[in-house]
Amino acid sequence: MKKLPDFDQAYLNEILLELLHIPSPTGYTDQVISYLERQLAAFPDLILRRTAKGALVASWAGEGKTALRGLTAHVDTLGAMVKEIKPNGRLKLTQLGGYSWNTIEGEGCTVFSNGGEPVRGTVLLNKASGHVFSKEVNTTERSGATMEIRLDYRTTSAEETRESGIQVGDFIAFDPRVETTQGFIRSRHLDDKAAVACLAAAIQALNNAGLRPAQETVFLFSNYEEVGHGAAAGFPEELKELVVVDMAAIGEGQTSDEFHATLCVKDSGGPYHHGLSQRLRSLADDYKIPYKVDIYPYYGSDGGAYWRAGGDVAVALIGPGVDASHSYERTHQDALIATTQGIIAYLLS
Repeated sequence: MKKLPDFDQAYLNEILLELLHIPSPTGYTDQVISYLERQLAAFPDLILRRTAKGALVASWAGEGKTALRGLTAHVDTLGAMVKEIKPNGRLKLTQLGGYSWNTIEGEGCTVFSNGGEPVRGTVLLNKASGHVFSKEVNTTERSGATMEIRLDYRTTSAEETRESGIQVGDFIAFDPRVETTQGFIRSRHLDDKAAVACLAAAIQALNNAGLRPAQETVFLFSNYEEVGHGAAAGFPEELKELVVVDMAAIGEGQTSDEFHATLCVKDSGGPYHHGLSQRLRSLADDYKIPYKVDIYPYYGSDGGAYWRAGGDVAVALIGPGVDASHSYERTHQDALIATTQGIIAYLLS
């Protein structure tokens, strides 16, 4: 059996936990990009730059230069912005990314006010008290019209809320609520910070082993994936193939689980590149990496965004299995290990 260089699982977990605790709703990602930039600056062979959109690009000279490769994962997460300051001082939200309103009900959040300090709050139904609105609590449809943020700030009017510095357009981040137990990692925003951590761990593994990729490689850490155009730009024109690293979705009718890497061969945009997908399958077989193959009917990725923008490259997608996607998510160390091994195998192939 072929053997891959070891990687530091403790480093992967450290990066993942730190990423999860940095708020990064789409459009508000400078802090998490700066953190990742500092981490990758420890590897002297990487050449780092930022795109005009604010994504981070890391280039690594390979053993060969015949076929420029790319890998991408996204740092942006689901979130919200202030849509309206209500007459009672509470806030209406507008969504960042695609999620069901009920999945954020009761969640703690932070409003990053434009003119003051961050303000804590809670996402609630606008008729949340069961002792007052017994029927409405059970029957009201959760939507932008019926959900609001109750601020941890003394306010009963729009004017008092504005005095805190909060304005329409301010960003809102939902609490990740990170917990690790029995090998599981439970948190919001594992999509796609789990994949970002896997990429960082793979880079460290090659660096520590004194290796470099088989081909010149560009890593793009995108920051607008949740709204559909994250990796639409940022790669060099001479790119030949792209491996997207993003979560694998779990549910009835799916093969994916929390203990394997998954190769996604088709999503809502159609099939991925068969030849590149087959190469990744062969690598997983050669190195005995645990993996599944799956299809996702309600899923899109940065690979699809790059194709729609005109990218003429082969695209494939792999990632760790994540339960309860776009809700309170969970994965397992086994899926992170397998995904990182798959990335290392691809880089060295």
